[in-house]
Amino acid sequence: MSARLLTGALAAGTAALWLTAAAAHSIEAGPSEAVQAAFDIIETTIVTKGDTAVFTTRVRGEAGKDKPGATGRFEGSDVYAYVWPTSLDSGEIGFDKAQGIVALAVTFHPDFDDAARGGRNRHVWHPHWVVLAGDKACGGGLKVVDIPAGAKPKVPETWPGVPLLIDSPDYGTTFKGDTVDVEIPLALIGSIKGASYDGVTAGLKVDGNLHAPLLCVSNVFKVASGDLSLPGKVAPAE
Repeated sequence: MSARLLTGALAAGTAALWLTAAAAHSIEAGPSEAVQAAFDIIETTIVTKGDTAVFTTRVRGEAGKDKPGATGRFEGSDVYAYVWPTSLDSGEIGFDKAQGIVALAVTFHPDFDDAARGGRNRHVWHPHWVVLAGDKACGGGLKVVDIPAGAKPKVPETWPGVPLLIDSPDYGTTFKGDTVDVEIPLALIGSIKGASYDGVTAGLKVDGNLHAPLLCVSNVFKVASGDLSLPGKVAPAE
């Protein structure tokens, strides 16, 4: 894992987090007043229910309440995210194999749209698959992997056309009280069964000059495990 990301997590007050080897393979974390309540992870789980995978994060406050302010510009704008890093391979979500850390992220960014096929989504929380990799130029030590100019990598059908390894599928996403849920048909990600995962809340920032790295993890609010070790294990719901 990125040492800088871990440092950021610890600075956010997650050093005292505790992890339970819960029967449902969830990750539980102690509350921290140092973290904004809307991003203070209490529990993160990924389970399967019938033919669906359900990604869930529960926080100390109201999930989705806090959003970044609009800047009126794409460059330098902010993104807030609830993230589930996983052990999935990037080839399992439509990109070339072994490109980095595959994560599901529910994001809000009021300054730009990145929905599939030119759709609008800047006004709502919405899900993405992202591929992350370490980059010392980023405050949080991680970035969404850039697509170099002229490169033609394999991308999924709902890739939004930006030079990043990011996908914009239309998955059911629900905010209710202290919880955010995303439901994905197992037919699309059957390999999630038995996968490892973690939970993260974070702020990201678009590069001010639109140069690579274009989208950095700039501020880690909290890591459910405290060390991004992916201790969760996807299992059937009890």
